[in-house]
Amino acid sequence: MKKIFLNIIVCALLVGILSSCSNTASGDENSVTLRLAHNQSETHPVHKSLVEFAKLVEEKTDGSIKVQLYPNGQLGSEREVIELTQTGAIDVAKVSASALESFNDVYSLFSLPYLFDNKDHYYRVMDSDIAQDIYQTTDKIGFIGLSYYDSGIRNFYTKDKQIMHPDDLKGLKIRVQPSATAIEMIKLMGGAPTPMSFGEVYTAMQSGVIDGSENNETALTDNNHGEVAKQYSYSEHSIVPDILIMSNEKWQELTEEQKQAISEAAKESTAFHKIVWDEAIQKAIKDAKEKGVTFSTPDKEPFKKAVQPLHDKFSEMESTGNYYKEIRELANQNE
Repeated sequence: MKKIFLNIIVCALLVGILSSCSNTASGDENSVTLRLAHNQSETHPVHKSLVEFAKLVEEKTDGSIKVQLYPNGQLGSEREVIELTQTGAIDVAKVSASALESFNDVYSLFSLPYLFDNKDHYYRVMDSDIAQDIYQTTDKIGFIGLSYYDSGIRNFYTKDKQIMHPDDLKGLKIRVQPSATAIEMIKLMGGAPTPMSFGEVYTAMQSGVIDGSENNETALTDNNHGEVAKQYSYSEHSIVPDILIMSNEKWQELTEEQKQAISEAAKESTAFHKIVWDEAIQKAIKDAKEKGVTFSTPDKEPFKKAVQPLHDKFSEMESTGNYYKEIRELANQNE
């Protein structure tokens, strides 16, 4: 009850604070300003891509729709902004697919380790009708998906131990996202999963609360994890996309032309993001090496074997079974 009451208060406050920009902008009564929340910094590739999205939306709607960005988690945690998007207090949000798991089981599929064989397979799926279908599965609970942004390939990194085999994870406390799938993955590999906020990882690793984490290379530099984590192992166990979601209530208020413009802008900003993301990864690797981080490439087969029970589970679940089969069928198809 306390949490529900708190959410009601937060929602009411946000509606009050932001209502002045929800319907008008720049003094134009006919223009609409969409509030877009995300948890990354203004130097992060995702923020740059969302700036591009905002620019494209304004251009494609001749200024009738503007997008106001709220970065750095200003409007709350990922779970909080999803809930606020459901109520319409926030119009658009960029969140990790893992954060959407507790809202719809189908999104847990994206946290399944080794769901995608490689980056090409991942892009084929995310640019296909499969992803578009998944985006619409939440319309009855208040939001829909618009597009995705690459969030990199997730790998293990620790303070001082190479992870070359699942056995190397035994006894290690590994930070994971608040995802039931990610928690089960670490358990199957022999480690001790420790869900916590991303912002707590640096201090937790520095103080020994956790032994390591798993994320893409930008965590080593943009978030300075490379100052305390000196071993980075390319397990390449998962590729979890970021998803751009929109309040279904706000979506239904738009004209068909406006909906088309936003959809096009989202898709084009995704293409833009692929470029800036690749540049960011290459820079992160270079900078991390200069910080003294060592990169290793283990044999992935033992890791895949360890998590096979999760594949068996997802292939049989009613909410994910068909999607799982369709995604795996795309693994060996040419682009």
